[in-house]
Amino acid sequence: MASSTFKRSARRAAVAGALAVGAVTVTAAPALADPINVPGVGTVEVPGVTQAQVDAAIASVTQGIGTGSAAALPAPVAAPAPVMSMGEKAFKAAETKLGSPYVYGAAGPDAFDCSGLVQWAYKQAGLNLPRTSYDQAAAGVPVSRDALQVGDVISFYGGSHSGIYAGNGNVIHASTAGQPVKLAPVSSMPFDGARRYA
Repeated sequence: MASSTFKRSARRAAVAGALAVGAVTVTAAPALADPINVPGVGTVEVPGVTQAQVDAAIASVTQGIGTGSAAALPAPVAAPAPVMSMGEKAFKAAETKLGSPYVYGAAGPDAFDCSGLVQWAYKQAGLNLPRTSYDQAAAGVPVSRDALQVGDVISFYGGSHSGIYAGNGNVIHASTAGQPVKLAPVSSMPFDGARRYA
């Protein structure tokens, strides 16, 4: 019986020892990471990444830069197209009608009076404006002469004439019988006011 008790005790000791060894082996060991030197950043520790891998990645990028190789460089990104305001779109439309004849009461597309040109140009830009120069001078948002932007609607002669500001002190307008749609200095007519439409 002593022999069987000894065997059971030995078995228990062996099992306990195995469990103790297993427990020691199962506990998590701290992650080991090599220090990596990243140029311009400094030294960091990243588990699973070696200095050789970092050096290879840096070399592939700098090789393309040094040789002008397009394969190693990212493709250039085109700048986004500038967004045109409603007024700029209207001006661009009116500009296509330079030289078109003046006809009283005409609103395009081949002949215009002053307010007809303004209304037609804004319609091409996607906005419906009033038909007469007086109504155009009364709608929109008032703009001072020194704050004019391309596309602002300018009124002259007490509101009886209108045109579209072209920038650089000029207006595009359909002036009078016998004169085609043209550019003229804003200062060539008595300025009454300006309106901005959005």
